[in-house]
Amino acid sequence: TSVTAAKIQVNGVHLHYQQTGEGSHAVLLLPGMLGSGQTDFGPQLKSMSKQLFTVVAWDPRGYGKSIPPSRDFPPDFFERDAKDAVDLMQALKFKKFSLLGWSDGGITALIAAAKYPNLIHKLVVWGANASVTQEDVRIYNGIRDVSKWSEKVKKPLEELYGHKYFSETCEAWVDGISRFAENSDGNICQQLLPDIKCPTFIIHGQKDPLVPQAHAEYIHKHIKGSRLLLMPEGKHNLHLRFAEDFNREVENFLR
Repeated sequence: TSVTAAKIQVNGVHLHYQQTGEGSHAVLLLPGMLGSGQTDFGPQLKSMSKQLFTVVAWDPRGYGKSIPPSRDFPPDFFERDAKDAVDLMQALKFKKFSLLGWSDGGITALIAAAKYPNLIHKLVVWGANASVTQEDVRIYNGIRDVSKWSEKVKKPLEELYGHKYFSETCEAWVDGISRFAENSDGNICQQLLPDIKCPTFIIHGQKDPLVPQAHAEYIHKHIKGSRLLLMPEGKHNLHLRFAEDFNREVENFLR
């Protein structure tokens, strides 16, 4: 089946999303920083079972084709994304759904699963963190200047946004996420993890240069009954690089 794309008004903004499959199990894919369904989830939209799942990939406000508005990073931007994501799925008439969150989208998914427990069926997160350490801030500052990014990662985002929006939004993101390091324990959503009651699967690439493994272990430890899978060769984009293995693991968990 084909992938359809559309926009729907949610919380005063027009959110862009892609949808495919006709399965009874609805799944929302949540992209990372600067990400969109199109740039972040090609292999999932293409290859996840269309019989078992109805897959939705969204562009959070200010990202992808959900512009305007321009992206900003107030202190509650993750909570805002979590509410937008859940309200989007309800606007699309899904009563219950699972969340697959990558990186920033993983943080958003953790918050959504904790705050809207009656709506979330299952949860998968990878490349996510529940706090920001000084070491993390150092890593983020290392990606602040997009001209230093690899051509492969940079190109699709420059095509999507144009250089100016791409580079300015990346800088704003680094400032926005680094602010969490000023909180006690660098907290983003640590206090919410025990509120997550749905089955949870955490995947971590052991060669992830952006998110140290301790973050995945912390999340695993604080979500009761959660499962942790370490991928020895996985980096931050393990769902793209090892799409077949990733999709198989996730589908087995979601069944």
